[in-house]
Amino acid sequence: MAGAVGLSGFHFHDLRHTGNTLAAASGVSTRELMHRMGHGTMRAALIYQHATNERDREIAGRWTAASAERADVDRAWHAIGTQDPT
Repeated sequence: MAGAVGLSGFHFHDLRHTGNTLAAASGVSTRELMHRMGHGTMRAALIYQHATNERDREIAGRWTAASAERADVDRAWHAIGTQDPT
């Protein structure tokens, strides 16, 4: 059927992957995905989640911000001549 409309190599089950990837990207939790897919374990649910470039950029941005904040704290402690007690 997919080949008849020019989608060779496409399988109906691919929609499951796509739907759940879009749900994960929109903020649905792993637990919600498990329920949606009828899976009993997180491992099974994670098979259907795929990292997106947008999510990768978001994670990298948060990491960069946290690193910059930590560097600011270290510089402030250094400026007063002591070390951060944490």
